[in-house]
Amino acid sequence: MEVSQEPKQKNGSRLQQYPRALKLVRTIIGFTVLLVGIALIVLPGPAFIVIPIGWAILATEYAWARHYLQRFKESGEKLGAIFFRKKEKPGSGEEPRVRE
Repeated sequence: MEVSQEPKQKNGSRLQQYPRALKLVRTIIGFTVLLVGIALIVLPGPAFIVIPIGWAILATEYAWARHYLQRFKESGEKLGAIFFRKKEKPGSGEEPRVRE
């Protein structure tokens, strides 16, 4: 009786064994979430939350999705700076300018 002397290979997790299937599943889920988010633009619901989640799922697999997600983040930061900037209180800082 011969015993195989080859070391057993550890294959990691089952998900890592099927990278193409995993990519397909992520793509389907990402587009589904993105389409639901787009539908929520006209339907009642939090489209501004669901759409970035769809982009984030797609961004795990595709560079173009990472690009759109980055643009979405930058737009959000600009809007946040516009709407949530601190207003100066009267009497603090510089004195008001007097017109002559």
